[in-house]
Amino acid sequence: MYETSRTNPMAEEFEAQRGRLHAVAHRVLGSHADAEDAVQEAWLRLSRQDAATIDNLAGWLTTVVGRISLDVLRSRQARPETPYDHRLPELVVTLDDGAAPEDDAVLADAVGLALLVVLDSLGPNERLAFVLHDLFAVPFDEIGRILDKSTAAAKMLASRARRKVRATERPTGAGREQRKVVQAFLAAARSGDFQELLRVLDPDVRMTIDTPAGVVVTLGATKIAAGAQLAAGAATLGHAAFVNGLPGVISWHEDGTPVSVLAFTVTDGRITGITAVVDPAKLALMDLPAPA
Repeated sequence: MYETSRTNPMAEEFEAQRGRLHAVAHRVLGSHADAEDAVQEAWLRLSRQDAATIDNLAGWLTTVVGRISLDVLRSRQARPETPYDHRLPELVVTLDDGAAPEDDAVLADAVGLALLVVLDSLGPNERLAFVLHDLFAVPFDEIGRILDKSTAAAKMLASRARRKVRATERPTGAGREQRKVVQAFLAAARSGDFQELLRVLDPDVRMTIDTPAGVVVTLGATKIAAGAQLAAGAATLGHAAFVNGLPGVISWHEDGTPVSVLAFTVTDGRITGITAVVDPAKLALMDLPAPA
């Protein structure tokens, strides 16, 4: 733990920044445990630094936490199927009766899930640039230094990420065209049409699965398409659904026990994110509709 300010004045200054640093790391990493580790590592680096060489402590710490977080993101990308501490939001599931959801509360709930999925689908550089600039107002020149890129390149990364995120600001994910893409994915999975699965999946699609062993992430259209083929037909009953306002599907065993809940984020005609809950314990706690 950090030394008290009585024995180390730098600790007092660090403690004043600690909440903000944790918020930055958590937004970038999506994990409280990883965020706390990043903040702790920042303190260790600060404790080894000559305070006289730091002109702007807040900026210095933001840079350090940003670089640590970037390393974690890149490590995850290299090992995308490693479980990590990632808490999915509470899901509101209703059956799809063919009409788009109009309830404001359901639409508002969609933003949280959609933003989570979109942030998870961003590349490490995009995610860091977007979070630091758009959520914490870090200047692009500082972001560029963290990324070892020019200011212009940092702006471009944030802009590209912003376009993806803006697609979820109004939860239009359950619109007719988006639902057609999801239906095409499900039909291709059932028929085992690998090429059709690749057609509707974005090459960088990210699938987040809440399992009994924890949250597992899979990256890339090829891996997800292969997994979808294997999983097809596992549940005998399924129905299109809205999951926090996003197009999705809920599946049951023949006895009415839920098998899975899936939500899809669709951008520019392709699936960019899939969130799935297959943990029986969590499914049992959810307020799910009965099989139609």
